[in-house]
Parts: sequence; C-alpha cells; structure tokens
Amino acid sequence: IDTSEAKNRKVIAMKQFDLEVPETAHQISSDSWFQVSFVLTTSINSAYVLGYSGTVMVPLGWIGGVVGLLLATAISLYANSLIANLHEFGGKRHIRYRDLAGFIYGNKVPSLSLYLFQVLCKKMYRVTWGLQYVNLFMINCGFIILAGSALKAVYVLFRDDSVMKLPHFIAIAGVVCAIFAVGIPYLSALGIWLGVSTILSMIYIVVAIVLSFKDGVNKPSRDYTIQGSSVDKIFTITGAAANLVFAFNSGMLPEIQATVKQPVVKNMMKALYLQFTAGALPLYAVTFIGYWAYGSSTSTYLMNSVTGPLWVKALANISAFLQSVISLHIFASPTYEFMDTKYGTKGGSPLALKNLLFRTATRGSYIAVSTLLSALLPFLGDFMSLTGAISTFPLTFMLANHMYLVAMDSELSSVQKLWHWLNVCFFGLMSLASAIAAVRLISVDSKNFHIEATRRIRDMEEEMNKRIMSSQPLTVEYVNKSRFKQPMRNS
Repeated sequence: IDTSEAKNRKVIAMKQFDLEVPETAHQISSDSWFQVSFVLTTSINSAYVLGYSGTVMVPLGWIGGVVGLLLATAISLYANSLIANLHEFGGKRHIRYRDLAGFIYGNKVPSLSLYLFQVLCKKMYRVTWGLQYVNLFMINCGFIILAGSALKAVYVLFRDDSVMKLPHFIAIAGVVCAIFAVGIPYLSALGIWLGVSTILSMIYIVVAIVLSFKDGVNKPSRDYTIQGSSVDKIFTITGAAANLVFAFNSGMLPEIQATVKQPVVKNMMKALYLQFTAGALPLYAVTFIGYWAYGSSTSTYLMNSVTGPLWVKALANISAFLQSVISLHIFASPTYEFMDTKYGTKGGSPLALKNLLFRTATRGSYIAVSTLLSALLPFLGDFMSLTGAISTFPLTFMLANHMYLVAMDSELSSVQKLWHWLNVCFFGLMSLASAIAAVRLISVDSKNFHIEATRRIRDMEEEMNKRIMSSQPLTVEYVNKSRFKQPMRNS
C-alpha cells in the first residue's frame, strides 16, 4: 500500500471517532485484538522463558518463586491496564509511551506534587523517552545473548573442539537479526511471522518440559537450597525480584496498542486478559518443571541442563534462536519507528531500494551496537536483573501509577490516590535496591568470568606442554572436560 494512501485511510478511520492521531511512518489501527494478543503472548513466551528456572526460581526457591511469579502476573496486568485505559486520554491517540507522558504531564500537574516534582513533570517526555529506549535496548541485548547461546548449544552438540566461543555466536546472531530487521518494515508487517513465532515457542517449550520431566523422574534427589552466603542471598533475591517483573512487561504497550483496531481500549483489554491467563501458562510450566527437575543446579539457559536425543535438543535450540530473532524485532519496533518517522525517506513502498538502504544503515547500526555490548557482557541473568531494575520498575509500575493519578486526579477518591502514591514509592524503592544488586552481580560475574577464562587457558597450556614433553597427543576428553566445566552462574 502506498504511504499516502495508507495515511488517508488512517485519517478517515480516526475521524469516525473524533480522535487526533500523531504522524508516524508505520501503520496503526490495522490489527485485530487477537493478532495483538499474539504479539503480547510472544513477548512473554519468548526464549527468555528458558532462563526463568535459573534466574527466578534458583534465587527465590519454591515458595518465593511461585508466589513471586503469581504476584508479578497480577501486578503486571494491573499496571498494563492503567496504561491501556489512558490510550485515548484527552481525545488523542497516544501511540508512543513518551507522547502519553508528555501529554499528561504537559496539561495537568497533580495537586499533591511538591514543587521539585512539578519541575520534573515538565521534563517527563524526555525522561520517559530515555527510560523506554534503555529498556528496549537492554531487552534486545538479552535476545541477542539468547540467540547466541542457542547457536552455541547446537554447536557443542556436534563438535568436540572449542574453537567457536559464545561471542562468536552472538556476532552471528546479530547479523541474522539485522537482515530480518531490514526485511520487515514495521510491526504490523510481521503478519505470518507471529504464527511462526508461536510454533517455534511451542517447540522449545514442549521439548524443555518433556526432557526436564524425564530427567526429573530419573533423578529423584535434588537440592532446592538457595545457595550462597547471607549477603549473597540478599543480593540475588533482590535481583530476582527485578527478573519477576521483567518476565511480564514489554515497556512498549502504547506502541503495541497503536496497531489495534477500534474500539482501542476494549480490544486492548481483551488482548491483555488473554496474555496474562492462557498466554502465561507455558511460562509457568517450563519455569516450574525446569526447577523441579534440576533444583539449585538449574542453568540460566535451561537447554544446557536437559539431556536427550541430539536432534531433539538441536531442534529446540534452533527454534529458540529463530524465535529470538522475531522477538527482537518486536521490541526494537519503537526504535525503528522513531528513526523511520524522523529521518526516513517519505513516500514509496517499504520495499523500495531507497527505503531498504535507509533501514540497512539505521537498523544495522542499532543492532551492531547491541551485538557489541552483548558480546562484551554475555551474562543473561544479570542483564535481566539490570533491565528490570533501571527501566521496567520505573517505566511500567512507577510511571503507570503516577500518570494515572495525574490524568484521573479529579475522579479519584483520597483512598485511591493514596494507593497509587504507595505504588509509586514502593516500586521506586524496589528499583533502587534491584539496580544496586544487579550492578554488584555484573561486577562479580565479570571478575569471575575473566578469572575462570585465564585459569582455563593456563590449564590448557600446562597440559599441552606436558603432552609435548611426553610425546603424547592432547586428548579430546581433556578438551571437552575443560570446555564444559562451568562453575559460574551466568557464564
């Protein structure tokens, strides 16, 4: 569809509802609520689900993990419903998170706010912009780490050498993600890829559940003790709290809601209810069964813990890799929309040469930076904790409650206002504590990673020297032993 024709259709449709629609280079109001629910369900059942057994259940244990996941589901549905109900606030479609914050804080200031907070409110457009894009950038770095980990898992199934390291596979994953990003112009264009993503998700989830269950039955004794010293437990538990909210929140609900057909709020609520009920069941199943099978020794990437036929494990890992590529495109779409709308060429088909070249340059550069950071810090669990702490808590919980408080100030009772302020304060404290814990975890794991890498190289050199001196060949068994020894939680 020509860009001008698409815009005309969009304007005509919006006039029927007397709503002002911001300019955008991407399509809006074109998807059914069911297709949007697929987007949301894909976001919570992405390959990240293969990490929650190790990054949520291991630090929290059975009671903390189960209760935490259920609470995270409930509060995430509540926070997202607040944002969804503000989508048409003031007679305008707010198709971007930053636009919603800028409109609310630019028109109304809460009577309960202090002067300094009033000054901050005037800058909330930029604050929201920064929080959201940091959130999405870090989520995408995690997807690239996941995709690289899945490729490496396939590699070690069939090769005995250790020539290829995780950073190499992360680089390969980045190239594939860039190619996919260039070929799919906007979120609504995913179309059939959402169905493919669902099939891929079911493959690795079913394989992980079946193989984990088999291993659990054959290994009756497991240790579910939370590992570490008292200080370590405090930091890991706090970091796991950030992982809980990370699991259910995209940080881009207005952008997703922008694609749904009218009535926008009603259709979006249908999609959210499906996401947090039936859509969450696969996440629960793989997380709980994975932890049940392996206890405190569960890997941060569950497929590294399971045993079974090579072809089955390879199929699951390839599915996780491909699904991560699709999921990254979903979470990168707000960034792409910003670049396309502000700097992109106007008019013409999305597949025109000039538009393809523009997407190649802009999206390729974005993914290149993401891939570089992912290769430098390939600690999946720590990335999840830091993302939840510095962006998910403030963006999805603090900001959602405060924006709703500001927008609906005259309609809320004193008790309701107090409730929203308590949420803002509580999640603010959780964000601060989780950020401190995540930074500490990254520091410790980075140090351990380099120490362990140095030790392995030294051991290999000593063994090679011994073999040379004794004229004995270097055994494959030794190489495998050295390669698969993983004392670190996130390495």
